[in-house]
Amino acid sequence: MNHTERQARILADIKRERDAQDAIFGVQDLPYGTGGQFTRQADEARRLCDRAFDRGEGTFRHVLLEEVYEAMAETDPIPLRAELIQAGAVIVKFIEAIDRAGENA
Repeated sequence: MNHTERQARILADIKRERDAQDAIFGVQDLPYGTGGQFTRQADEARRLCDRAFDRGEGTFRHVLLEEVYEAMAETDPIPLRAELIQAGAVIVKFIEAIDRAGENA
C-alpha cells in the first residue's frame, strides 16, 4: 500500500470512530480543561523529547507527548487548535509506521 492509500485508510478509520462516538454520546461541547496548569508538563515533555533525539533515542512517544502537553497548556482556542492538529498529525504518522511495519512483517 502506498503512502496516500495508507493515510486515506487511517483517516477513514478515524472518521468511523468519530461517527461511532457521536452515535453513542451525541455531540459533546465539553469544557476544554486546558491551561497554564500544564505548562510544567509541556516544558518537561519538550526537554525530554529534545534530549532523547539529541542522544539518537527519540521515539513517537516523545514527540506525541510533547505535542499533547503543548496543547494542554494552551488556553487561546486558535493556538490550541493548531497544537491539536499537530498532535493529530503525529498520531496519524505513528499509525502509518505501525501499518508499514505490519505490511512488511
